[in-house]
This record gives sequence, structure tokens and C-alpha cells, in this order.
Amino acid sequence: MHALFQMFAGYNAWANHRVHAACALLDEADYKAERGAFFGSIHGALNHLIVTDRMWLARLRGEALPPHGLDAVIFDDLATLREARVHEDAALSDHVAALTDAQLAGAFRWTRMADGATVTQPLWAALAHVFNHQTHHRGQVHGLLSQAGIDPPSLDLPVFQKASGLGFIE
Repeated sequence: MHALFQMFAGYNAWANHRVHAACALLDEADYKAERGAFFGSIHGALNHLIVTDRMWLARLRGEALPPHGLDAVIFDDLATLREARVHEDAALSDHVAALTDAQLAGAFRWTRMADGATVTQPLWAALAHVFNHQTHHRGQVHGLLSQAGIDPPSLDLPVFQKASGLGFIE
């Protein structure tokens, strides 16, 4: 199980890099344009992802949650957000790399922001949500890039696996 989550952490960083590189092709007006998405713009969606990753990393480390709402825009420009994204992806990858299979199978307790409910589940299940949440919103950004006239990059997991030598036997 540990190897699976290390792969997901690597994929997450790879996919975020590709999406941010595609976003850099947009001018600022198109990048920040209201597009009717859940967090409004591409910029809003990418900020949401970094906000939630910081919240999850704090939970995973047993630290206090950052004081941001889920729709907070904590970075005003793509360049600063990209730099923070690289740091956040590395921190999440490092955290996952340090986990053991026993820790992944162990109980993990966290509080849901939406309603304050306490959730107890295996750590692997919480991590599955973290990576699935990233994939969900990256998919939205992928679609928004198409709407903005940018050819979005392939984010298929097998493309990452082949590029990184994971999961392919030749």
C-alpha cells in the first residue's frame, strides 16, 4: 500500500506541474476570468487546491489547521502560487514517503470543516480522498483550460507511470 501512495504523491506533483505550466500560457485576464466553475476561475480553483492541501497536511501532521476558508485566495498571481504548489507537493510527498504500511492501516481521526463532524477512518482512506480531491479539481481546471483556448496537457495516470518507469514491464 505504501508504494501505491508514493506513486499517487508523485503523480500529484507531476500533474500539478503540467497544469500550472499550461495555465502559464494564459494572460492574466483569461487566467482569472470568471468561468462558472465551482471556485469561479482557474485561479480560484488552483488556490482552493493549495488551501485544502495545506489543511490536509496539517491534519496528517497533527497540527492546527490554517485559518483559511475553502474558497480563500491566498496567492494573487500564478507565479507565486506555482512556487507554493511545488513546495506543497514536496511536503506531501515527503510525508507520504515517511509513512509505513502499519500507519496507513491505522485509524486516523479528523474533523470535517463543512459540519464539524469527527471522522475516523484508516489513514489510507483519508489519503485516497486527498489525492482524489486533487484529481477532481485538476479535471475542472483541465476543462477550463480548454474553454480558454489552451490545449490542456494529458493527465492520464499511465502517461505518468510510463514517464516515471512505474507500473510498466517492458
